[in-house]
Amino acid sequence: MSKSDTTIGHTADPLGRDAPPAVQRPNLSARTGIWGSIVFIGLLVAGVVIVVQGLVSDLAASAAEPRAIGTLLLLGIALLIALGFEFVNGFHDTANAVATVIYTNSMPAQLAVVWSGLFNFLGVLTSSGAVAWSVVTLLPVELILGAGSGAGFAMIFALLIASMVWNLGTWWLGLPASSSHTLIGSIMGVGIANQLMAGPGSGVAGVDWSQAGGVFRALLFSPLVGFAGAALLLLAMKALVRTPALYTAPEGNKPPPLGIRAILVLTCTGVSFAHGSNDGQKGMGLIMLILIGTFATAYALNRTVPDSEMPAFAAASEQIEVMFIQRAEGRPLPQVEAARAQVTDALKLREPATPETYAALATLTHDIANQVAQYGAVHHVPTGMVQNIRNSMFLVAESVRIAQRSGTLMTPNEAASVGAYRTALDRSTKFIPIWVKIVTALALGLGTMVGWKRIVITVGEKIGKTHMNYAQGAAAELVAALTIAGADLYGLPVSTTHVLSSGVAGSMAASGAGLQWGTVRSMALAWVLTLPAAIMLSGVLYYVFSAQV
Repeated sequence: MSKSDTTIGHTADPLGRDAPPAVQRPNLSARTGIWGSIVFIGLLVAGVVIVVQGLVSDLAASAAEPRAIGTLLLLGIALLIALGFEFVNGFHDTANAVATVIYTNSMPAQLAVVWSGLFNFLGVLTSSGAVAWSVVTLLPVELILGAGSGAGFAMIFALLIASMVWNLGTWWLGLPASSSHTLIGSIMGVGIANQLMAGPGSGVAGVDWSQAGGVFRALLFSPLVGFAGAALLLLAMKALVRTPALYTAPEGNKPPPLGIRAILVLTCTGVSFAHGSNDGQKGMGLIMLILIGTFATAYALNRTVPDSEMPAFAAASEQIEVMFIQRAEGRPLPQVEAARAQVTDALKLREPATPETYAALATLTHDIANQVAQYGAVHHVPTGMVQNIRNSMFLVAESVRIAQRSGTLMTPNEAASVGAYRTALDRSTKFIPIWVKIVTALALGLGTMVGWKRIVITVGEKIGKTHMNYAQGAAAELVAALTIAGADLYGLPVSTTHVLSSGVAGSMAASGAGLQWGTVRSMALAWVLTLPAAIMLSGVLYYVFSAQV
């Protein structure tokens, strides 16, 4: 084994950063062996089988219309790219969970990676889907409604390929950059390019800056929370837990005491699970957009909504329709197609609270209730009507979301009724089939087992000036797990990478160990450049792809 595999000190680094003085490095070169490779390939094959079976089953159950070979080919490529994004996300972000347990000798590197992959997988499977759809709503409204068009496919290809290119570049340099940050920037790039290509005064939507603002705040404050939270937690531990062994670096390859080891493994498990539950959803939302655009009959409406919910939905629709008519201030109610156009234009301008728009919303709400009542349940809606009803539900739900956020002209009772109605609409349109969750979980989980070494070394060796001790690792991991889980609860796409790496930095600073400022500057530079780089990459790719369709 080479010196670079056994000691920490002057390791090869594309950015010219030095590691701390010579301390024994954990074994990062162990191989999984032939059986590990067989299992890995077997799971990849299983993923392909699950995708095919899921599609065939859903299309057969919904009697979906046949599609041209070219459309099916585009669908296959789009699904492959979306799952490829999650795979890259997995190995790019693995270090966030495993670096601390590896560098405290709590788990061997290969076992830690497999363990992390398993809990990433479980995190995706148990996720709510809220983050998935919060990412989708950042896209221009006309591209969401026309996801199966040429422009829709160009959008998907551009933002996912741009995200993967930047992720791979920062991974190659060993920089713990944020996959969430990259994806949000790519979405913004598509929105900006979409508006610029249409020209001034076109009425074409760009970026929903109010929605993006909430995402930016989550991405901005999450690393600050990681740094301050880990620092404060470490200081509290020092004050309350007077166990010297907790604050010492590992001796050689000797594992920590059993209790400390259990804490570190538990926090690693929490970060892995939280990462899966948050980051895995981003790919799921884009996969659903692809499926809805290509096979609206099967995926535009949630056909698992039980019939028993329909009477309450009809009553809520009638109540909300009355409220919209009151807000219309006597404006005439347009026909359904004109109403969809009116609300779409209002959403492009982020101004859904005009009397004319409320009149259009009243029309759409009445039509939705009539259609559902006529056919008895969502899953009985005829094939030809599915896309129109889904679009109407989406437009009403988005208008309600913006009205809720602004508090426009709503009493507390009205706000409660509108919130319940929006929940019912979202339940009918924003869902994730189980096979989509499974294949996304497989992609992310398998990705954690590949290419993890570069960023693990950065997090484990090149943030602090001394070797990571047990308390530092536990503080950083615990704060990261809690922060990400909280963001998942509120549907906020935060950066696992930024939270954990800043948590490591915070714990190093609080312990007095000091920081390697070259690494910190490189991480900060990656954070600053990620957004403009992703915007530029995805915008250019969207322009190129749009010209080909």
